[in-house]
Amino acid sequence: MIHEQSQDINQGVDREKPSEQGAGDQGIMFGYATVETPDYMPLALDLSHRILRELADLRREKNEIPYLRPDAKAQVTIEYGDDQKPLRVDTIVISTQHDPFDADEAQMLLKIKADLINILMPRVIGKLPESTQALFQDNITYHINPTGKFVIGGPHGDTGLTGRKIIVDTYGGYGGHGGGAFSGKDPSKVDRSAAYAARHIAKNLVAAGVTDEALVQLSYAIGVAQPTSIFVNTYGQSKVDLNDAEIAAKLQKLFDLSPYGIEQRLQLRKPIYTETAAYGHMGRTPQVLTKTFESPYNGKVSLEVELFTWEKLDQLEALKKAFNI
Repeated sequence: MIHEQSQDINQGVDREKPSEQGAGDQGIMFGYATVETPDYMPLALDLSHRILRELADLRREKNEIPYLRPDAKAQVTIEYGDDQKPLRVDTIVISTQHDPFDADEAQMLLKIKADLINILMPRVIGKLPESTQALFQDNITYHINPTGKFVIGGPHGDTGLTGRKIIVDTYGGYGGHGGGAFSGKDPSKVDRSAAYAARHIAKNLVAAGVTDEALVQLSYAIGVAQPTSIFVNTYGQSKVDLNDAEIAAKLQKLFDLSPYGIEQRLQLRKPIYTETAAYGHMGRTPQVLTKTFESPYNGKVSLEVELFTWEKLDQLEALKKAFNI
């Protein structure tokens, strides 16, 4: 069931010159970065994703925890000091789908909780930097499958999937979010492309040493190519002798933030989105690979694509020069 976009909307997007393409909708998009982790992501979300990747590895190995099924989610709560530095991991919540158990539900839950605490978590913690390992102390509260058994999972078990995970896809509640989901949208929709552009700017800004923490906000009007605003918040952690408005003004000159400019710079018209389906869209590792597609219309097609281009630290020199670092 595919049909054309409304011409009322399309007339504001398509232009005779591609470079004059208007934004596909109005809205506000945010990008965030912090020195808290090596990938410039908030620590709590980074740990949540690490837990789930390790859980998936255990599931595929089928050795130590053979009863795991694919549906799972995790949440980490961290206690911070008055200086906004992490003190300790306070609470870890993990819900994982599993095979039916022969034992009664109480015994089943005890087994799952023991396995995740004693097998999963040591594997996660062992791969962390020593400074982060020190945050895992003896007084962590664990909530493992807190509702009880979790045999039926995925869309079969619960509906409401479309656009649900916008916070998991971004920064776990840090920074800000304009409310637009990414998945299912082509890059003319600035809900997706401008959010990637804002992350690209924020990450490079922090990595270049301009600030230890940055929130970049962009806003657009439907059919208008240039953003209606560029806002920067360095949370008082700027390393340069400029206020946040002056930093934003410099960024506006350094980056083409039109929808077409973003699409070209970040190569967003390539088939690069399958990999964003799990573990978030931000904080990922850029990589180049070849993808092969087969269809009755075009036969077999192989394309070299670059994934997660918005995570590249390719603007460091330009930013250091602009900010005299």
